[in-house]
Formats: sequence, C-alpha cells, structure tokens
Amino acid sequence: MKKSVFKQYLPILAWGAEYQRETLISDLLAAVIVTIMLIPQSLAYALLAGLPPEMGLYASMLPLIAYAIFGTSRTLSVGPVAVVSLMTASAIGHIAAPGSVGYIEAALLLALFSGLFLLGMGILRMGFLANFLSHPVIAGFITASGIIIAFSQLKHILGVTVSGENLFHLLRALAGEVANTNMYTVAVGLPVLAFLFWVRSGLKPLLMRAGLSDKAAGMLSKTGPVLGIIATSVAAYVFDLGSHGVKLVGDVPNGIPSLQMPNLSNSAWRELLVSAIFISVIGFVESVSVGHTLAAKRRQKITPNQELIGLGAANVAAAFSGGYPVTGGFARSVVNFDAGAVTPAAGMFTAVGIAVAAMFFTPYLAYLPKATLAATIIVAVLSLVDFSILKRSWGYARSDFIAVSTTLFITLVAGVESGVACGVFASLALHLYKTSTPHMAVVGEVPGTEHYRNVNRHKVITHSEILSLRVDESLYFANAGFIEDRIYELLEQNPAVRHVILMCTAVNEIDLSALEALESINHRLSDSGIKLYLSEVKGPVSDVLKKTDFITHLSGEIFLSHHHGVQKILASTAGQESDGVENWNI
Repeated sequence: MKKSVFKQYLPILAWGAEYQRETLISDLLAAVIVTIMLIPQSLAYALLAGLPPEMGLYASMLPLIAYAIFGTSRTLSVGPVAVVSLMTASAIGHIAAPGSVGYIEAALLLALFSGLFLLGMGILRMGFLANFLSHPVIAGFITASGIIIAFSQLKHILGVTVSGENLFHLLRALAGEVANTNMYTVAVGLPVLAFLFWVRSGLKPLLMRAGLSDKAAGMLSKTGPVLGIIATSVAAYVFDLGSHGVKLVGDVPNGIPSLQMPNLSNSAWRELLVSAIFISVIGFVESVSVGHTLAAKRRQKITPNQELIGLGAANVAAAFSGGYPVTGGFARSVVNFDAGAVTPAAGMFTAVGIAVAAMFFTPYLAYLPKATLAATIIVAVLSLVDFSILKRSWGYARSDFIAVSTTLFITLVAGVESGVACGVFASLALHLYKTSTPHMAVVGEVPGTEHYRNVNRHKVITHSEILSLRVDESLYFANAGFIEDRIYELLEQNPAVRHVILMCTAVNEIDLSALEALESINHRLSDSGIKLYLSEVKGPVSDVLKKTDFITHLSGEIFLSHHHGVQKILASTAGQESDGVENWNI
C-alpha cells in the first residue's frame, strides 16, 4: 500500500523502474533537440518578462528536474512560456523598474507563490477548479495575449523605447516613437523576422528535397532561431553594431545559479498574491491541455491533481534557483514528443544541456541583438493567435461567442490581468447562465415504443390531461425559480392538464433550494386539483429525497419508468389517447 502511495506522489518511481537502454537513447536524442530549441526561447522569454536573459536559462534547469520527479506526463516540457512571461511582466512592472534588483526579487517571489498555490491545490485535490475556465475563453485570452506580446516586441525591432500594458497604450507609444527608429536595428530585426517566418514553412520542404526524411527535416527546421542568433551575433561583432545604437544582450554571467531563498521580507509580496493565482491557473490549464493531447497519442494518461504538484514543485524550484514562473509549453512539448522522448528523463537531460550552455557558451551571447530575440518571440506568439475561435463560437453558441469576444476585448484594452479576471468571470457566468436556464422539453410517447421524446422534434403521442416534462439539468438554487415559472407557464397555456410528471433522467442532484421549490409546486398544484409526479429518479437523488418528508406530502407518486407512470395515470382516469402534438401550446 505504501509503495503504491509513493508511486502516486512520486511518478519517477513508476517509470524509473522500467527504464531501459533503448529508452535512454531516445530520451537523450530528444533532449539534444529540445535543448537547441530551448536556449533561444529561454533568452527571448526572459526579455519579454523584463528580466536578465540568464534568468530564462535558470528557469529551464532545476524546474525541469523537479517536474520530472513529480509530474505525470511522459513528454511535457516545462519552462518559460510566452503568456506566463507576459503575465509576469504585467504583475511586477508597477513594483520596480525592469531588470532592477527589486524587479528580480519580485519575480522570484512570484514563482514561489505560484508554486505554493499549485502545490496546495494539488494536495487538496482541487484540479477540477481549472475546468471552470472554458476552452473558448482560454483561446480568446491567449489570442489577445499573443497580439499584445507581438506589438510589445516591435520596440526592439524598431530600436525605440516604449511601454504599455495593453494594445491601445502600445500602439500610441509606438506611433509617438516612430520618428526615432534606429535603422541599423531595423536592418537586423526585419531580415531575422522574415527568415524565421520562412523557416516555419519553407525550410522543412527544402531539407526534404535535399534527401532528409520527413522527421529529420522537421527536427532540423526547429533550429531556425539558433541560426538567426549565430548570424546576427556575428554581424553585430564584425560591424560593431552596438556603437550604432543596436541594443545587445551584453555580458551574461556564466555558470549555474546558486540555490537561495527568495526575499520574503520584500513588501511586494502582498501585491503579488493575486497575480500568482492568475498565473498558476492559466499555466495549469495550458499545461494540462498539452499534456492530455500528447498522452492521448500514445494511449497514456496524466493525473491533473498530480500535475498540480509537479508544476508546483517546478515553480518552487525556479524560485530557489534564480528563475521565474514556468509551465508546460506547447511548442517545446510537441518537439520533445516528435523527437522521440519516452519518459520525463528527457527533461532532466535537457536541464543538463541548458546548464552546460550556461557554463560555457554565455560569453558568446554578449553580441546578440535584442532585435533577434524579439523576432523569435513575435514568430512564436503569432502561432497562438486564433481568430477562428470567434467564427466557431458564433456558429455554435452565441453565449460562448459573447464570453470569447468579451475576454479578447478586455485583454486587449485593459491588459492581461484584467483579461484573466474577465476570463474567469466569463467562464463562471457562462456556466451559471446555462445551468440557471436549463433546457426543458415537453415529451410524448414515440409510437410503438416506451421512449419519450421532445414534441417539437418528433411525431409523438400526447395526452391533453398529462403534462410530461423532461428537465435536462440538475436542480439547484440558481435554476429552481426558472423551472417553477416554466411549469406554471405551461399550465396556463394548457388548462386541461390534471397530471404533471417531471421526467428526471438528467437530474443528478436536487439541493435544498430546489427541494423547497418542488414542495411549493406540489402545494400550489394540489390546491388547483393537479397532481405532481416524478419519474426515473436516480438512486442518489432518491436517497436524498427519502431523508425528507417530500415524498410523504407528494400529491402523486414517483415512477420507476416514465412510460409505466403515464399508463398507470391513463388507466386510473380512463383517459382517451390523442396523437396530438397540436393539443400542446408550447
């Protein structure tokens, strides 16, 4: 028993016991490829977060090892991602100047709080809370964030200094600085930007025509950012672009970070708590979505509650090793998967690769233009922009469209934190709206069967004295009044009704408020000479009702089968059948 518990909270014990030589080779190959991809990404996302570039590398070391120990996904690759980097900059931008000691301390605290929050949720088995952020709302938020990120990086492409937390502020600031554009910076940034866009679609076919396999060509095409970094760094050194106003990364400390406790005495911690929660929720949702997708391709599974612990451990590790908030990234995880990673050990090997790069190659980053990193970010985040979600949600459900468009608009005009808050509110409001106005169908008997279907969709047999009403939602405080009003409305339209049967096949729960509403309906119908019945009540719901006196006071009875209930009422009243959908005014 204890052994299984250990494996539950330490998944490394499960996959580690089955580790083989063939697995080692596959994981090492995947790690080499992901390391090459992750180095420029880590530097770029640290720039996006307003942090020194080495912090991006630090956030790609110990967190990967921590996740490999506690996480359940075999192929998820953890590290800095675009949206979380933007949220980090937004959360601490008003606390201290980007790059300052206070700013760095705030980033470490943010990672610590995010990690502790995720760990707490995992220990309390609260992974289900992430389900309250609907996929359309998340898609709208990520699309808006991608647009903000892309425009925020144009300052590095143009060589100007601007700031802003939303699209409106960024556009206004960029318009005011266009006259100060540094043409040397543009001469670096635009070609790299064009090259990286071409690499995404043009390099792979070129390599395949040269004789490489589809998989090998796909892997090599991921090295485009590395080629851009090498080419522009050499150009900056040869032509001394720094003296012409081109902003360079500058000296990057070499070596791996020392472990140290974040400064808990920093007064900024109160301001960071809410931001940490937002970052944790968004990061968890993104990570679990990627993890589920990749696991399904190999018929594996991940455990959301344990994923909370894995991501929490990764963020705590980032806080103690000089990093900032991290989560599972889509692009690098897909590359890790396609490269053949079999176990989380690939992430451990990637961390070692990043550490080697930090110890021996960081001096060569001094001449790296920031415009190159900005181009890397722009190309990466534009793949996140998906306006098709607006069209799909409009055609599928207007309520989803309103939630998506509202989240997208608020994020663009008010910033990411407001956008996240709006997304959470929109998701909850959408859920409450749908459950508080449940679908209720008047049903009739499908001829020759014992099945009952919606009178608006099928040719069915109905009876003028019987109202068969199917409620397609659990009954709780938010929809009790709606259901009560709908029943009275139907009775007013159909005065011949003497029996009302609520078909409860979709009712999984009846809370106290709904029970009181049912009691009120029962009394009011009884006073009008109408009997109330329930049919096909589920066992757990029936158990709850038996604890009350509702069944005792029910004017009718509870039927195991809706059809048998209708037949029993007809037999007791000697009613006449009519195939008359026309009898119902609905």
